[in-house]
Amino acid sequence: MQLTDDEIRQVMPHLQRFALWLTRNPHSAEDLVQSCLMKALTRSPDNHGERSLRAWLFAILYRQFIDAERRKRRYMKILAFFTGEEAISASTESLAMADDTLAVFATLPTDYRVILLLVSIEGLSYKEVAQTLDIPTGTVMSRLSRARKLLHEKLDGTATPLPLRRLK
Repeated sequence: MQLTDDEIRQVMPHLQRFALWLTRNPHSAEDLVQSCLMKALTRSPDNHGERSLRAWLFAILYRQFIDAERRKRRYMKILAFFTGEEAISASTESLAMADDTLAVFATLPTDYRVILLLVSIEGLSYKEVAQTLDIPTGTVMSRLSRARKLLHEKLDGTATPLPLRRLK
């Protein structure tokens, strides 16, 4: 069973009102409703048993909102770590700098990114990271040090390429 235009038209004002109440921003609410409907149109409501179509759409919208809030919190945590600020201002300049920082972070080798995230963002101890990744604690400390140094160098524009390693 596919959603019909009439069903969408009937439930749309309710979804918009709910999204506006959740986001408190008309543009964000519009985006949220649109992503909810996109998800609903790609899935079939049949497998939701006795649930009404309206309840099913509200559940999708709410889950999408919660997921977006979680992503935003993680993003702000990462930005706060990289910028050294506890509260990030929402100015265009700071958001552009934050985007640049995250872009540079994405270029780091995976080993470095994982350690930086686990220690600096998730707050795990070196020992916990070592157990999680099944590596020695000393390796965690040295990789973290190299990751921070490389990140700062790349942000300052003084980065040199990583040396090639010899594999045995």
